[in-house]
This record gives sequence, structure tokens and C-alpha cells, in this order.
Amino acid sequence: MKFIISSSYLLNQLQLLGGVINSKNTLPILDNFLFTIKEDNLEITASDLETTFSSNLEVESDSEGAIAVPARLLLDTLKTFPEQPLTFLVDEDGQKIEISTEQGKYELAYANPDEFPDTVEVSESSQVELPADVLSTAIHKTIFATGNDDLRPTMSGVFFQFSQDDLKFVATDAHKLVKYTRADLSADKEAEFIMPKKPLTILKNILAGKDESIKVEYNESNAKFTFEDSQMTCRLIDGKYPNYDAVIPKENPNVLTLDRIQFLNSVRRISIFSNQTTHQIKLNIAGSELQISAEDLDFSNKANERLTCDYNGDDLQIGFNSRFLQEMLNNLESDHIQLEMSLPNRAGILTPKDGLDEGEQVTMLVMPVMLNN
Repeated sequence: MKFIISSSYLLNQLQLLGGVINSKNTLPILDNFLFTIKEDNLEITASDLETTFSSNLEVESDSEGAIAVPARLLLDTLKTFPEQPLTFLVDEDGQKIEISTEQGKYELAYANPDEFPDTVEVSESSQVELPADVLSTAIHKTIFATGNDDLRPTMSGVFFQFSQDDLKFVATDAHKLVKYTRADLSADKEAEFIMPKKPLTILKNILAGKDESIKVEYNESNAKFTFEDSQMTCRLIDGKYPNYDAVIPKENPNVLTLDRIQFLNSVRRISIFSNQTTHQIKLNIAGSELQISAEDLDFSNKANERLTCDYNGDDLQIGFNSRFLQEMLNNLESDHIQLEMSLPNRAGILTPKDGLDEGEQVTMLVMPVMLNN
């Protein structure tokens, strides 16, 4: 078994696939990439049992066969090579691979490819096609709001909610919530599933800026994403997602409109002076003036800033966790944002005022914190 491939081409693909491999695996075979050669096509697969990611690469070869190659050793070696053709020659008797370059030869042992887990087939599936940049944006807008609580695994992923009217992507950790809606896209029939964070992070980085269509197939237990010459299959999070609509306040008569960057910078500065356990800041809104303040009584630190704003509603004092506000404001690209509120103990609704594509809608909810008056 022999094939020739560009060193940088191979390295780029392996770095993408390597995101699937855990630093510590229960099965030693999962520390390897599975290489499957069929004439001029090299299929490389990485898996952690939950997620399996494979890519097809063009190579020069007239061989057929499969080997499992140590991932870390191969990646570390390829990173040191300048761009050049590499010749891989498999010695089946010695169970080793010889890599030949212009400078020298390198030998490494390979593992039995038969031990590598089979890719799960997504049978009896529904499917939808959507632009790569839409899926990438949907993940980017929501994934930061997912939770890390092992006791509530359903909140550790992003909720995909497809219907004939629109596509919704939702994430929450019970303190903040993000709902990203695309009214310009739809599915043939209604479907709901929870995608784990790890495969979504990999997809977000790969799909950003790509101008192509992604095929998403899904059933009750697995989802499969097919794009270019790659496919990713992952196990879905089992369980029922919380009724997120029930926690979004419908009546929010107090509406604050602000310059996003100005507000973000102010929150960032004031938060330095807040209690480093609660990260609490206070918004005091009266007329066209917003006062942002924070105080850390333990260290006698205090800060206060005034911003001019556009405000419709009753005078209001409300407290928020500054870290959650910063995460949300950083995640928007609009010039101006709108913060809708009702009472100091009810969630605030943050939405962008501009910078959205047609059919695109972003709703962010942030829970208030009790003020230390």
C-alpha cells in the first residue's frame, strides 16, 4: 500500500479532524486516524465514539487498504515539514509506515484498522439543506450560552427546532438564553433535537465563510452533516429540552436603546470595580440618562458612569451579572441594541437594532440579580 500527498494539504485536513480526538481515550485505537485508501482517494476518519468525522482527500495511488495511524505523532511530524510531496509506504510484515521526504525517511508503527469503530448509519432520517454560513452563524450566536452542568445535560447543547415556517437554534444555561431564528429557511416537517457542544464547535470553525450548502440528516438518536468532501456524524443529547418560550417575558414596556460598543465598553470598565464573586452591576435609568454602577464593599471599590440613551418607560433600577452582559454584547455585530425590561426581578430581553440579514432574528435573555441596596 503506497500513496503520495502534499504535506500542507494533509496537515490542514488532519488538524480539522484532530479536533474530534480526546486527549484521554477509553479505547487506545481512538488515539489514531483511520486511513482508508482506494486508488486515488484517501479517506481519513477520527472518532471519540460520540462523534465521527471523515474527509476524502485526493492522492496519487493505485493501492487499496486501511491502517490506523497514531494521530499525535503524525501531526507533530507534519507540522515541522515545509510544503513538499510526501510518500507513504506501508510495510505490512513489519506493521509500520515509512514516510519519505526530500530530506529523509521516518518510520512509525500503525495499529490494526479492524479495531476502529464503525461509523453509525443515520437510518430512517429526515433532512434539510442550509447554507454553510447560516449554520456557522447559528452556532456562533448560540453556543456561548450553553451550560456546563452535568446534572442538566440537555442544557449542555444547542436545541435545533425545525418547522415548515422557520429554523430555530436555542441555547441556555438558566442564567442567560439565546434564540436565533431564520424565517427565510424551513424544513419539510417539524423536528427537534439537541446537538452536543463539541461537534458544533468543530463545525463552526470549519464552515465559517464557506459558500456552499450543508446537508443535515437526523433521526431520534444521531445527526449527520455532509459538506464538500467531508461528513460528520454525532450522537444527539438524549432528553427533553426545557420550555424556553415560557421564560421569555412577553410584556416589556420599558425599552432602552443604546450604542452597543459604548455600552459594552462602559460595562467592561465598571465590572472591574464589581464584586468578583457576583460580578453585579446596577443600571439606573431615568429619562434619557443611564447610570451604570458597581461596588465591592469588601475592598471599598466603587465606580459609576453616565450614558445618554433613548429610553421609553418608567424609571427603573435593575441589576445584572456583568459577565453575561459582556458575552451577549460581544456576540452581536449591530451598531445599536435594544434592552427591553418590565420589573427589577424579571428577565431583560436584548436584541440588535440593525445589522441583521433578511429573515434573521436574534433574541437574548439575561436574568437579573438582586440588588444590594
